[in-house]
Amino acid sequence: MSASDTIVALATSAGKAALAVVRVSGPQARAVLAGLGVKPGAPRRVKRVSFRDGAGEVFDHGLLLWFSGPRSFTGEDVAELHLHGGRAIVEAAISTAIAAGARLAEPGEFTRRAFENGKLGLDQAEAIADLIDASLRQQAKQAIRQLDGELGARYRGWRERLISPLAELEALVDFPDEGTVGDRSQALREIGRLQEELRAAAVEGSRGRSVREGYRVAIVGPPNAGKSTLFNGLVGRDAAIIADQPGTTRDVIETVVEIGGYPVLLADTAGLRDTKDVVEGEGVRRARAWADAADRRLWVFEGQGENDGPWGDPDADWHAGDLLVVNKSDRGRELGLDLMAKAETLGLAVARASARSGDVGAVSRWLAKTVQADLSGAEFPAVTRRRHLECLTEAMACLEAVQRDWGSPELAAESMRRAAKALALIVGAVHTEDVLDRVFATFCIGK
Repeated sequence: MSASDTIVALATSAGKAALAVVRVSGPQARAVLAGLGVKPGAPRRVKRVSFRDGAGEVFDHGLLLWFSGPRSFTGEDVAELHLHGGRAIVEAAISTAIAAGARLAEPGEFTRRAFENGKLGLDQAEAIADLIDASLRQQAKQAIRQLDGELGARYRGWRERLISPLAELEALVDFPDEGTVGDRSQALREIGRLQEELRAAAVEGSRGRSVREGYRVAIVGPPNAGKSTLFNGLVGRDAAIIADQPGTTRDVIETVVEIGGYPVLLADTAGLRDTKDVVEGEGVRRARAWADAADRRLWVFEGQGENDGPWGDPDADWHAGDLLVVNKSDRGRELGLDLMAKAETLGLAVARASARSGDVGAVSRWLAKTVQADLSGAEFPAVTRRRHLECLTEAMACLEAVQRDWGSPELAAESMRRAAKALALIVGAVHTEDVLDRVFATFCIGK
């Protein structure tokens, strides 16, 4: 892969369609157009043309758009061929362009060139991939705000705040006799404030990733409590098998549902109990693991009399903010006092349902309220991908080292520079090839 190559690819979806767009970018874009029997028109103006193959035969009548570099998406000369969407026409355009000197673009190569030519930050390039992959409105809204630079602005702001303390440290290294205790104290206070902001951003960082990847909700509880019936009621279809026999669900069943424009990954899990069945035991292990990593858990129990115990799984890892679902409430029975007291002590909300009769409204309302509260926010999330969290974590570790090594200005300054670099990696102000390869490998060809 060379930046001196001229590349070509289909920019729209493959397959039969009314229209198709083939994109060409690179220093030989004009020569490629000549091979297609056309000449560029005025930049950013639509031109009606007849495209020809290498033998000079017309294969389509369409439109041509020309963008002169550097005023283009990639920063290079770019041509867009707007064709009819037949497969034969698209193949003729691409094969003729390749014969005229272009090569087929690799995944994400157009956007990578835009980044390398300073047209986009790395965070904005990632936003383009997220925008293409977005299937729900809130995912698209987050991606467009990231593309507009809101994520990059947060990281650049943090990095700029390191400049003054770093300058103070470097002054102490170069002129150790001229630094004052007051100067050092002020720098330390600023580092401490910044560290707290980064820590808070890391804690709430799951919000951005949940919007992008899905908010994870596990349905857990003992066997035959009605978990699968509740799961089917919430997703609106028979996604899980329902039977009176305990242990019917042996594996985690996942499906994505839309709640308030957000993607929610809902999981039905195996009933939690001790079992000698090897397969069911593995299902229980997977259920616990999925529930532990979830954003929220719905603990489902069958309403029982006070002395009917046991009341659920004594080893259940309940979390504040989870929901205790009293299922089969149409039978007129309630949970035991011990279980209700445990829920109240740990901060679980309680909702009643009769999943078999379709009465899951209280659970649906709780989910909608919880998802909206957890995923909406006025400030743009500092983390939308795992890579961002890795950089943020590295910056926090470096700032801890700065505070620890403050008595040695040389060590503290080096840690400060590493913190600044970690923050800069988010927007690509500094980068390594392996990071770029990892980011752009997720793109489709033509973007």
